Amino acid sequence: MAAPRKPRLAVIKFASCDGCQLSLLDCEDELLAVAGAVEIANFPEASRAVIKGPYDLTLVEGSITTPHDAERIHAVRRVSKTLVTIGACATAGGIQALRNFAEVGSWVPLVYATPDWIHTLTNSTPISHHVKVDYELQGCPVDKHQLLEVVLAFVGGRRPFLPSHAVCMDCKRRGVVCLTVTRGEACLGPVTRSGCGALCPSYGRGCYGCFGPIRGSANTRSLGEVLVGHGHGHAELMRLFRGFTGGSEAFRKASEQHERDASESHERP
Repeated sequence: MAAPRKPRLAVIKFASCDGCQLSLLDCEDELLAVAGAVEIANFPEASRAVIKGPYDLTLVEGSITTPHDAERIHAVRRVSKTLVTIGACATAGGIQALRNFAEVGSWVPLVYATPDWIHTLTNSTPISHHVKVDYELQGCPVDKHQLLEVVLAFVGGRRPFLPSHAVCMDCKRRGVVCLTVTRGEACLGPVTRSGCGALCPSYGRGCYGCFGPIRGSANTRSLGEVLVGHGHGHAELMRLFRGFTGGSEAFRKASEQHERDASESHERP
């Protein structure tokens, strides 16, 4: 009797730095378990051998920033039974979503010697703005253990078990004192979902919000009021919210509000 066919896995890249793909390769020993559970059919970062779709599970890294990619993502969706976006770029537009707050046409000539050769979109958008996404995994980069959980949960036919609490909870578990309360540091921990294990706060630096806002409960307005009370200006907070996940709806709206408040109070940018 023939052995059952393994699910086919594809890892596809759009506009990104490849860091989330490297998180999967960084699994090292655990990667052997993944290779034993699925057939790695399309993963250029790991192998030049490519098997054409359809694929049972497709992991997509990167945001959509060009007309070509806006078409290509639909082709990827058509050959993907399950599509999971991984990382801040794929789920929120990434750091390149800073273009969403500026006039692209004004800086392209400053960067490229021949601007006419550059075909780019005005905004950097997450994959979910273009096609149906079955699951999202946040992070910049994603946590390799969470990535493994997503892949193995798919193989096991269950939903991934991932944390949904704020980074603040991780600080408590690690015994890290609150940087905002004790030192007045600007920190996005109260509105950012867990995933990094409170890496930055454990080294005395406020959270950058790499894993994006807590879904449905990110009270950015209250946090902004607290940070302003500690002496942080609206212009500073605008820049803080426009970080790795500044394209997410909650952080985008917060940054735009602080931009308006900075303008009304005549703060220097």
